[in-house]
Amino acid sequence: MKQRILIVEDDLTIQTQLKNLLSGNGYEVDVVSDFSKVIEQVKTFAPHLVLLDIKLPGNNGFDICSQIRTFSDLPIIFVTSSNTDMDELNSIMLGGDAFITKPYHTAILLAKIASLLKRAYPVLQSEQMAYGGAVLHLEASSLDYDGQSVELTKNELKILYYLFKNAGKICSRGDLVEFLWDNQLYVDDNALSVNINRIREKLAGIGLTDFIKTKHRQGYTI
Repeated sequence: MKQRILIVEDDLTIQTQLKNLLSGNGYEVDVVSDFSKVIEQVKTFAPHLVLLDIKLPGNNGFDICSQIRTFSDLPIIFVTSSNTDMDELNSIMLGGDAFITKPYHTAILLAKIASLLKRAYPVLQSEQMAYGGAVLHLEASSLDYDGQSVELTKNELKILYYLFKNAGKICSRGDLVEFLWDNQLYVDDNALSVNINRIREKLAGIGLTDFIKTKHRQGYTI
């Protein structure tokens, strides 16, 4: 399965260069032409990663990043000529995963894309895992149980992948946080609890209750 990248760039020359570069390296690529409908295109195309400029017609890249973060944690790379320290700080604080300035070195950009995709979707090469009657579909990012299915976000999929991979063992909160947010600063430990609770609610909705067990002061297990 090809990984999908959405380019949000209003300079047609750079847009074309990026599209050709990424397509030539095996990615499925789409570009934004109507900048009033970027969020709609993100939801429709469902990219694995977004390349985002800051200075755009209408909403700037910071606004778009903030809007994406209300419903998705997909990797976002700012690729921009705005190269001040404040711009880079804003990109981090708003949820950007990387900040690359123009003119960029294509090899460095490709390496950063590959690194983020590998970290965000470590299980895309596999197909499915099963435990306790539940089947985790890795490429589809969903879980089946007793004839019913539930869709998962990227982090929900990663948590379940880690728990399935270590089924029967206790996975510490620290190990899960490191697996989910490797090398990211200012991660609130409560974010893991929020994700676990959301997974439990989704699983309960298809009749799978008490699947993820909490081990007091130790972590989680299935």
